[in-house]
Amino acid sequence: MSQINYHNVEIRQQENIVLEEVNLQIQEGEFVYLIGKVGSGKSSLLKTMYGELDIHSGQADVLSYDMARIRRAQIPALRKRIGIVFQDFQLLIDRNVKDNLDFVLKATGWKDKGRRTQRIEEVLEQVGMSTKGYKMPHELSGGEQQRIVIARAILNTPEIILADEPTGNLDVETGKQIVELLRSICAKGSTVIMTTHNLQLIEEYPGKVYRCEGHRLIESTGHPKSSESSELSENSNQPKKTNNNSY
Repeated sequence: MSQINYHNVEIRQQENIVLEEVNLQIQEGEFVYLIGKVGSGKSSLLKTMYGELDIHSGQADVLSYDMARIRRAQIPALRKRIGIVFQDFQLLIDRNVKDNLDFVLKATGWKDKGRRTQRIEEVLEQVGMSTKGYKMPHELSGGEQQRIVIARAILNTPEIILADEPTGNLDVETGKQIVELLRSICAKGSTVIMTTHNLQLIEEYPGKVYRCEGHRLIESTGHPKSSESSELSENSNQPKKTNNNSY
């Protein structure tokens, strides 16, 4: 079953074209990589999938929502069916792990405290963090924080997980563990769409690959070579410009 369908989609930021003629079809349970240089449109494409960035033109359907015409009032219901994993974690620093997760459950309509506690324990066990519930974010390593972010993303058993450079701030071995965790979640039925610069990961953990390049989205028929990683990572540590050349 197709969960995401884009046909001749154009994406803009402040009138600048980010991507055009985007044609994309993602099936339930697929593991999909988005690759491309910094500023090529990977993150912008993800943002259109959860209503953070508007579709400028074309047809875009996500979980049967028409993203070109979606109303603001519909977006919370859509996002409840999508888990989002950010590179920079975005954990609440003034509360411990369990309270971070509880905050999300309460915000998404879980009223029964017993059920919330049970669900938190379930997801912490799933991501291998059962003993870290009372830790504050600053007491966790980068890999541990990313595991908590993934736990947060799967609280509502999402149909789709969008992971924006989830290994970008992690060492190689920890990055592999995070991809293995995401693949295990995918194996249980969630579709995973992950942006990355790390082509070595794609070699080790194959999936469908799309490349953002020249304002277009191109499906890669062969696996990209890890030797291309340095090219994709070019200028990746430079700050994003405010003139909209980076998206």
